[in-house]
Amino acid sequence: MPDYDVVIIGAGVTGCAVAMELARYDLRICVVDKDEDVCSGTSKANSGIVHAGHDALPGTLKAKLNVRGSEMIRELSERLDFPFRENGSMVVASDDDGTSRQGLEELLERGRKNGVKDLRIITGDEARTYEPNLSEDIKLALLVPHGGIVCPFLMTAAFAENAASNGAEFRFLTVVTDISRTDSGYLLSTAAGSISAAAVVNCAGIYADKFHNMICPDQPIHITPRRGEYVLLDHDAGDITDHTIFRLPTSKGKGVLVTPTAHGNMLVGPNAEDLEDKEDTSTTLEGMNYIKSKALDSVPGIPYAKTITSFSGLRATEDGKDFIVGESADGFFDAAGIDSPGLSSAPAIGEMLADMIAAKFGAALKEDYISTRKGFVKPLDLGSEELAALIQKDPAYGRIVCRCENVTEGEIRDAIRRNPGARSLDGIKRRVRQGMGRCQAGFCTPRTISILSEELGIPEEEICKNVPGSELLLSKEALSDDQA
Repeated sequence: MPDYDVVIIGAGVTGCAVAMELARYDLRICVVDKDEDVCSGTSKANSGIVHAGHDALPGTLKAKLNVRGSEMIRELSERLDFPFRENGSMVVASDDDGTSRQGLEELLERGRKNGVKDLRIITGDEARTYEPNLSEDIKLALLVPHGGIVCPFLMTAAFAENAASNGAEFRFLTVVTDISRTDSGYLLSTAAGSISAAAVVNCAGIYADKFHNMICPDQPIHITPRRGEYVLLDHDAGDITDHTIFRLPTSKGKGVLVTPTAHGNMLVGPNAEDLEDKEDTSTTLEGMNYIKSKALDSVPGIPYAKTITSFSGLRATEDGKDFIVGESADGFFDAAGIDSPGLSSAPAIGEMLADMIAAKFGAALKEDYISTRKGFVKPLDLGSEELAALIQKDPAYGRIVCRCENVTEGEIRDAIRRNPGARSLDGIKRRVRQGMGRCQAGFCTPRTISILSEELGIPEEEICKNVPGSELLLSKEALSDDQA
């Protein structure tokens, strides 16, 4: 008998969504990832936008799964307790010539065919009644009332925790080096040993073509990593716009956007640069200058002096320009080429693949399925009596560790103790926002390292920013005589 019924390669938002949906069934599930935590690749470095579905071409998987996924996120955010807000979006144009109007009308028609409700084209003056900081050059806009914003880190963590609470196992720092067929399914060779499974789900992001082509060499796919760079501004710049502001899209994407985040920051980006290197998440001066300039075309008053960080992510752009979701070989299922709107589509991809796999194996629904998950307590969001009761029960919630984001020791310990829990500084950062603020962890890192060391039972010099090799401290034994 194989070790598992299903092994999922990749613990990004898509892989965790597949695990969450599969965990409704009586199946033995394992998720493997090369990094130390969930949400460590493309999923951690995106816009956090829940697209309504007006952009994808009607009839494509992108269109179908985008609309269904965005509907699911609304319900899941309440059931699994992660931040989501329907703030609406606009696609803006700086002229009212025939080309711009035609482009907006095409998006309007696409959206209607895809089932998106309440879309309409408005004048620039009407757009500025919603968003006073829009440029006076904006002449037309497509108003999309049902667009939203979400915390991609907490959404992914919520999916993973729900899957784990229903029996799914997570194996991190597990690099899959090869996949081969066996009489009972598949054998995955990893740096941590072999794993056998009746079925494999390929959710490997920019590496999904590698695993697909191992199993389906006669039907190869090719993924190009498309780098997008971003600028993040502090909380006091978060009200520059309320809607997410897009430009008319091009062949490389939806252009540079300006959007509030689910946590009250302001985000600007991305650009789009096709690369060969699947690990190049560097930021560039040219990229920063480009996105800043383009964003000012939409919102001229962006206070870039309030920038607190910049970052980039890699989108998995497949040559066919559509998602590849389904059974590509007997028992081998793909979720490949999941670029934008992949975050919005993830729950629907999970649902689609889980239904396929359950049907193939005749899996029954669990009678004891746990459908809910409780998110992290934010002490300073509580009333005074609730806060006093919480601190009396657990004094750690009365000790602030991260001053910029008001994160307490209790929240950090909760992030570590969950399943799957944080095992690195980045894992804590993504769950409870320690280090996300204006000082970018300059103040809170030493105490957080101490807490991680206490909770994990390992020396402080073994605590990593993310994967092994990213340790921040050296032991005295590792120092030279001069350094000591």
